[in-house]
Amino acid sequence: MFDELTKQDIEKMQKEIDYRKTVVRKDLHDKIMLAKEYGDFSENSELHETRRAKGRNESRIEYLENMIKTAKIVENTTNTEKVGLGSIVTVELDGGKKMTYQLTTTMGQDAQNGKVSIKSPFAKAIMGKKVGDKVKVVVSPEFSYFVTINEIKSA
Repeated sequence: MFDELTKQDIEKMQKEIDYRKTVVRKDLHDKIMLAKEYGDFSENSELHETRRAKGRNESRIEYLENMIKTAKIVENTTNTEKVGLGSIVTVELDGGKKMTYQLTTTMGQDAQNGKVSIKSPFAKAIMGKKVGDKVKVVVSPEFSYFVTINEIKSA
């Protein structure tokens, strides 16, 4: 399976990889060398924790590199006519409450800040819809809700 990523997502991931390889790796290496100076490796908690941190860093680098290798590059499809990747959409729930979300790739999702993955049930339901459309969002077989699209903006 592949992740759909924009060129900006890949650039952001590459910057993180570069930072982890040049800064974090060196910092962790220096910490390991310092911790080794304390001797008695069996009871050296700083050494063990730093080695675990090094493993987490290497795992993150590998994860990001694999995401980039297997990614499907997608373009933002924002316009003000139809909902697409990158669109900023204001919807109204049946109760009258208005919410604004931006549709992003899985890499850019941040629900607390209103950025929703295009893989989410909400985004799948509203993709390609226009202002004024009432859309049923099916979260699970037991739960669904309706939203009305009030506004579509380009990012």
